[in-house]
Amino acid sequence: MIATNHSYQAVVNYPFAPVGIAISQGRVKAIDYLTPVQQEYQQKVPGVSRVIGAIQAYLQEPQNAFNLELLLKGTPFQLRVWKMLQEIPCGRTMTYGELAEKIGSGARAVGNACRANPCPIIVPCHRVVATNGLGGFAGERGGEKLEIKRWLLRHEGVL
Repeated sequence: MIATNHSYQAVVNYPFAPVGIAISQGRVKAIDYLTPVQQEYQQKVPGVSRVIGAIQAYLQEPQNAFNLELLLKGTPFQLRVWKMLQEIPCGRTMTYGELAEKIGSGARAVGNACRANPCPIIVPCHRVVATNGLGGFAGERGGEKLEIKRWLLRHEGVL
């Protein structure tokens, strides 16, 4: 997701992008891609070091599954899409149309739910692609956000 006005409990500069991490009640509330490189910090609040460690483990070995408690807020449709995203295995992709067919919806609606995903990486919307290419990412069809998607898919061995 693009940077929003979340109050971050941590900011970490990862190889793919600077990331803001928002925690609420010990659960991941949001992961935002930030630009440019940020001043890193980590507050001592429950859950934050676990999220940072989980992302580091993913960076060392992309097959490491995220086992984090999430605080996802969205429409019932968005929640269904985000649940399906978490079922796409690392190193695999699914098209917007394939995902839409699985849940009885349209590809555009799936794309909109992916764009609204508050916890990218953990809820891996980067694994959803267009029939004829990468498609968009975080509401962009090019630029920095699409480069993040490309980096993550390459890291997982897809590209």
